[in-house]
Amino acid sequence: MLKVYDVEKSYKAGGALSKDKRKIIKGVSFECEIGECLGIVGESGSGKSTLGRLILGIERPEKGEVLLDGVSTCHVKTRVGKMSAVFQNYASSINPFFTVQQAIMESLRMVKERKEGQEKQVELLLNQVGLPASYKDKYSHELSGGEAQRVCIARAIATKPKYLLLDECISSLDISVQLQILNLLKELRSAYDMSYIFITHDLQAATYLCDRLMIFKDGKIEEIVAVQNLKHVKSSYAKELLRKTISL
Repeated sequence: MLKVYDVEKSYKAGGALSKDKRKIIKGVSFECEIGECLGIVGESGSGKSTLGRLILGIERPEKGEVLLDGVSTCHVKTRVGKMSAVFQNYASSINPFFTVQQAIMESLRMVKERKEGQEKQVELLLNQVGLPASYKDKYSHELSGGEAQRVCIARAIATKPKYLLLDECISSLDISVQLQILNLLKELRSAYDMSYIFITHDLQAATYLCDRLMIFKDGKIEEIVAVQNLKHVKSSYAKELLRKTISL
């Protein structure tokens, strides 16, 4: 299980030489169950992506801790093969000098997949994300946005992680492609029995994919609610977010 305990994070404000700090994450605590899809929903600048980096162990919290099966995610061995991520900017997520096959093999090597089986595994992964095996020889500049993000997803699931963090992974895509990716994520979650942490500003996408929603504002949790109980949210911010979505 993934557990976040009283996590806080600040950054320097006003330049590198400044002594002033701005607190971005403010005493955040929650749990994400095995097999659950937890949405972290909030507007731009709310601290969602910073929280995502803390969850992944990319950054260390100043206070509190993030534990995966009781061990801090700041330790590389804790997360290798157990946690993966797909980010918003698919264009910069793939090395432009790598073929699709080479990009996916980066993950397979992390879990020491036997070399002779790597190419077949790449083809299987491409098939699972809806791409033909022939795409393994393409480069990122030859892919559409949706295709590139599918490759990023294939690379992320190659290690068969327990947890997959998705940080605004559909926001740069056309609306029709967004729905395709959401449906793909639903299928993969069932096939791999993964847990998702879905970070987004899009409440509609979150309700489509997630079991529970964490409403996030100004570095704090406003409310955590099951998707089926969303119309019963209590905080004024959550109510306003819901009202805006319904009026779209």
